[in-house]
Amino acid sequence: MPAGTHTVQLPVGIEEIWKFVSDMDKWAPLVPGYIEHEIINENESTWAFKGDLGFMKKTVKLKIDITEWREPTAVTFNLKGLSDNFKGGGYFEAEAIDENNTKMTGNLDITAGGAMGPMVNSILKNFVPKTAEELTVAVADKIKEVNGVSL
Repeated sequence: MPAGTHTVQLPVGIEEIWKFVSDMDKWAPLVPGYIEHEIINENESTWAFKGDLGFMKKTVKLKIDITEWREPTAVTFNLKGLSDNFKGGGYFEAEAIDENNTKMTGNLDITAGGAMGPMVNSILKNFVPKTAEELTVAVADKIKEVNGVSL
């Protein structure tokens, strides 16, 4: 299963991380290749983004189901391809280091199914960890920007 996890340390309190990641409208546009998203309800949304798999660029549409809002430490989600045979999940997790510093971890796993699954999964083994890192860094940078932190 292609997966990636990336951790960053932020000079903000855990509440500031929660304020940001608990609102999908704030972080969905930070997904690499973002095109659009639509909130269906507090736990469901659809996202479209352009994935650059090296040899091809493809628009992918996913349904995101939030499986847990655990304030202030975690948002966990499942994803399912609407345009392609993909499934997976991920999370954002925050751990307070002290009252002004927090460790944030982003995780993403995506698996392709169907006849082309084995070939696509071999490509996703590089794509998914890179995407998890880029998204986690983008979320961290935006949280720093919103909180007036420069590093």
